[in-house]
Amino acid sequence: MTSSTIFSGVSPISLPAAATGGNSPLTLRDMLFFLRMRWRWIVATTFVFLAMAGIYVLSAEPTFVASTQLVIFPQVSGTEAQRSFAEDAFIEGQLEIARSSDVIGETVRALGLDTDPGFVDQAPSLQDRAKNWLMGISSESDPESQEAVGTGPRQAQPQAEDDRIQDRAIATLLNMIGIRRVGSSTIIEISAAASTPQRAVDIADMLARQYIQKNIAMKANASRQYSEWLARFVSEQQRGLAEAASALASFTSNPRDQFKLAELQSATDARRTLYENTLNQLTEARQRITYPVSDATIVSQATLPLSKARPRSALIIAFASAVGLGVGLALAMIRHAGDRRIIRPHQIAESGGLPFVTLLATSRRIRNSHPARFLAAGAGSSTAAYPVIPGMAELSATVVGLRRKRRVVIGIVAVNPGGGASTIACELAVLSSISGAHTLLIDAAAQKSSLSKSIAPHSSTGLVDVLENGELIQTAALALTPTLRFLPLGKVEAVTPAIRLSSRRTQLSFAELKKEFDAIFVDISAFSASPDANAIAPELDGVLVVTSHGRTSIDDTMRVIDTLRNVGAEILGAIINHAPKRIES
Repeated sequence: MTSSTIFSGVSPISLPAAATGGNSPLTLRDMLFFLRMRWRWIVATTFVFLAMAGIYVLSAEPTFVASTQLVIFPQVSGTEAQRSFAEDAFIEGQLEIARSSDVIGETVRALGLDTDPGFVDQAPSLQDRAKNWLMGISSESDPESQEAVGTGPRQAQPQAEDDRIQDRAIATLLNMIGIRRVGSSTIIEISAAASTPQRAVDIADMLARQYIQKNIAMKANASRQYSEWLARFVSEQQRGLAEAASALASFTSNPRDQFKLAELQSATDARRTLYENTLNQLTEARQRITYPVSDATIVSQATLPLSKARPRSALIIAFASAVGLGVGLALAMIRHAGDRRIIRPHQIAESGGLPFVTLLATSRRIRNSHPARFLAAGAGSSTAAYPVIPGMAELSATVVGLRRKRRVVIGIVAVNPGGGASTIACELAVLSSISGAHTLLIDAAAQKSSLSKSIAPHSSTGLVDVLENGELIQTAALALTPTLRFLPLGKVEAVTPAIRLSSRRTQLSFAELKKEFDAIFVDISAFSASPDANAIAPELDGVLVVTSHGRTSIDDTMRVIDTLRNVGAEILGAIINHAPKRIES
C-alpha cells in the first residue's frame, strides 16, 4: 500500500468555484489557525532569544553602583531672577569641574587604579561601547599616537608609556562614573560603578573628596592671584599716600593759601582711607589662601550596595522574551505567507475552482485489519465483518452523489508518490460494495502496484492480459465479496496499461464495464512519477486528485489539475490526505 497510516476521520468540505479578486478579511479563526500551524516557530525563536539572554546574564560580570551626595553653596547675588539663573550656571559649572580630567586623574592616582592591570586592561562593556559610539568618543587609545610614541626617542618611551596608561585609566574611570544634579536642588550626586561593592564605594567617595580639593585649590589659586594684585595695589597706594603726606607737610610749614591747604588735606585723607581699605582686603585675601573654604560639602557618603545594578536579569529576560516573541511572530508570518504547501482546503478550492475539497485526518494508531489485508485474507467472508473506518462513509456518500450524475468510472491519482491514493481507492471500493453497489476496483498503477501486491500477490492474469483478450475479465477480476471485484495489474512489459487504454484499441471497454458495475474505481500512478494519468484520465468519467497535507505544494497541485484539464479530463474534486487531527477538527 502507498500509506502506512489509517484515516481517523473525514470532513468533506463542499466549496464553490469562486475566484474573488480581493483578499478575504482576517478572522479570529484564521489567526487561531495561524498560531496552531506556526507556534513552533514562535516558541523556538523566543527560546533562542531567552537562551542568548540567559547566557549573557550568567556570563556578564556583575556591576555594583555606589553614590555620594554633595550640597553646593552658590556664591551669587542680585535679584531673584538673576540669582536663579546664576545659581543654575554655577551648579552646571561645578558639574563640569567634577567631570574634569584633573579630578578624575587625581582619583586614579589616589586609588592606584593606573597600577591595577585588571582595571586598566579591562574591556569596556557593551553599554559603554554603545554610549561611546553615540557620543563619538572612543575609550581606546589612538593607534597613530601610539606609533608616534614608538618612533620617538628611546628615553621618552617610558614616560610616554606611563602617560598612555594614565590616560587609559582616566578614560576607563570616566565610563564608570555618573554625575548629575538632583532635581532643581543644589545637591549633586556622584555615582560610581565597579565590579565589587567596596571598589564602587571607594571610587565614589574619593571622587567627591578630590572634587572638593579641586574646588578648594581653585579658590585658593584665585585668592592668591587676587592677593598678589592687591599687594601691588597697596604698594602703589602707599607711595601715593607718602607723596600726599609730604606735600601736605611742606605746605603746612608755609601756608599761603587756605583753600590749597584744605585740598591737600582732603587728598591725603582719601589716600589714607583707600590705603587702609586695600590693606584690609589684602589681609582677608591672605586669610582665604591660608584657610580656604569649599563651595561644596559631602552630605551623604557612599554605602555598600546590597545587590548588583547590572546586568538587570529580570529586565533583560523580559526584553528578550518580548523581542523573541516579536521576531518569532515576524518569521512565522513570513513563513506562513511564503509557504506554498497545502494546509487548508480553500487553497485548492479557490485556486482550482473545484466543486469540493475533502480533508482526511490520520491517526498514529496502526490498525491491524488494513482494508487490503482484510480483503486478501477473507475473499468469501461477510462484508459485515469489515471494520469501516469512522468518517470514510461521508466521503463515500459524496462519491455516491457523483454516481447519480453518471460519474461511474472514477480515477484516483496522487500528486506525489506516498499520497495514499491506493488506500483511498480501496476504501471507496469497499464502502461502495458494502452499500450494495456492484463495484470494480482496478489497479492501473504500473509504477507501484501496491494493491495487487497486497490483495492478489499470486494472481496470474490481470489488467495487462484483459487488454489483449477481453474475455479474460471474468477470470482476471477476482471476486473479493459478492458485490466487490478486483482487477489486479498483471505483468507489465514495455507499455503501461494506462497508455494502452488511451489508444482505444484494446479489448477492454469502460462502456461495457458500466453495464455490469455500478461503480468503478481506478488506482493510477502518482502524477509526478508517471505520465499514466495524462493518458488514462480522458477515458474516465472523472478524477479525484489526492494531495498530502503539509507536503504537497499548491503549485504542484495546480499544475496537475491544469494538465489533466488540458488533456480533457474532468476534475471531480480534491482530497487532502494525512491531515493532523487538530486541522481536521
